[in-house]
Amino acid sequence: MTVTKLNKKDVAKSLSVFILGAVGIAVIVLLMIVINEKSQTGAYIKANMRELLIVLVASVVLTAILYCYFLFENKAVFKRVSKMIEIFLLLYLSMMFSFIIGKYVNVAARPLSFLALTGAMLFKTRDSIFLNTIFALVMLAIDRFTTITGIDIGAYEAYGNLLCTFCTGIVAIFVLRNVKTRIGSVLVALALLIPVEGINFLVHIPKNGWSVNEVLRLLMFGALDSAFSIMLFMVLLPVFEFMFAELTAFRLRELTSDDAKLIKKLKTHAPGTYNHSAVVAQIVEACAKEIGEDSELARAASYYHDVGKLKKPEMFAENQTDYNFHTEFTPELSVDIIRSHARDGAKLIKKSRLPDFFADVAVQHHGTLPIKYFYAKALKMSDGELNIDNYSYSGPTPTTKIAAMIMIADASEAATRSLSDRSPANVESLVRSLIEERLDLGQFDDCNITMRELSIIKSTIVNQLTGVYHSRVKYPKLTISKKK
Repeated sequence: MTVTKLNKKDVAKSLSVFILGAVGIAVIVLLMIVINEKSQTGAYIKANMRELLIVLVASVVLTAILYCYFLFENKAVFKRVSKMIEIFLLLYLSMMFSFIIGKYVNVAARPLSFLALTGAMLFKTRDSIFLNTIFALVMLAIDRFTTITGIDIGAYEAYGNLLCTFCTGIVAIFVLRNVKTRIGSVLVALALLIPVEGINFLVHIPKNGWSVNEVLRLLMFGALDSAFSIMLFMVLLPVFEFMFAELTAFRLRELTSDDAKLIKKLKTHAPGTYNHSAVVAQIVEACAKEIGEDSELARAASYYHDVGKLKKPEMFAENQTDYNFHTEFTPELSVDIIRSHARDGAKLIKKSRLPDFFADVAVQHHGTLPIKYFYAKALKMSDGELNIDNYSYSGPTPTTKIAAMIMIADASEAATRSLSDRSPANVESLVRSLIEERLDLGQFDDCNITMRELSIIKSTIVNQLTGVYHSRVKYPKLTISKKK
């Protein structure tokens, strides 16, 4: 696991954002009071000064706890101001939506699991669980000590709402984790109904008693809670994806669909490269699952690792038919053309406003490896020694495990195509030699990948490639005439 180290600037920056975040919560509470009390805001504040101070203190304490959590569990958040802003924006929106729906519809209809649903897609599971807990406690402070919803919520209902917020949030996070499509996420509303309705009945029935009207009321508002949560999640998640360049499972699937702009271009103008990338994506996705990396991200990055070949697709072997243009070129010109596809890919990805991670993979997937075919060709044409750096990729070397897996899978897939005998033993020997060569050349020095993981990756690639390029039964030469 990569250890994130914070410098003084990171600490100062993160403290500033979290202090402003706590102030923002207080401003949201004040805004709720202004909307609810209008011209009586001043009088309300004077009459409820003690309760409001409790809410203020609770906001500061909970923000400090949230800061400490990220400090000890996920320091990487402090490296990105946008990520910290995203956390507080999600918290603010959840508070405001709960207030508006609680005031104008019903307290029991508030979208209490909106934050958990959205957080599950934007943050790690543990982070989203903790953020949901903080939100539940913030709502408890508001419900317990103020009447900002326009209804005097007693302690009994306030603690019931705390339980409902926490439990529905946990269910939302764990159910949504297995959903891979936006349409599928709508079905999550059905799963949310179980804890919402169950807790509503446990909290309200003992106090209000059993009656047809009370049961129908709880069923209706519980259903609205789930419906509002899902609708807000579906509408606002794409906004978060765009504003903060988030790579959710939904977004990654969209980027690898046949309708994605660069994927379309690959299929049309560089079909060989597209087919190669599709096989590499399948291999890398399997490898990522085996070593615990993000398989969706690995798959998507694989599709885009060779998009730089779109600039001159006919110069690459997989897109050529009978004629090889490099027979007319000097080795030096060929090397310039071949190695430029890494940089061209990164530029094209950034120009298309695709994730920076894809650009990083595009420029890193060949590292600083020599382009051996043209180096050997140049040696034959030269009388003396040549500087191999002039016949190598510019780098940098892979900085993530996903980039390293794509480097290995890319070379393995291309090399396996050239084998006449694609038996498991031959493929295993080939993949092992490719990995060892890259180890010897220091290509994995910056990506924190372990020997155990490389061993797992090797085995997975061999299994995948022998499945893709399995031997086939030869069909007999037999002509069958149509029956009369």
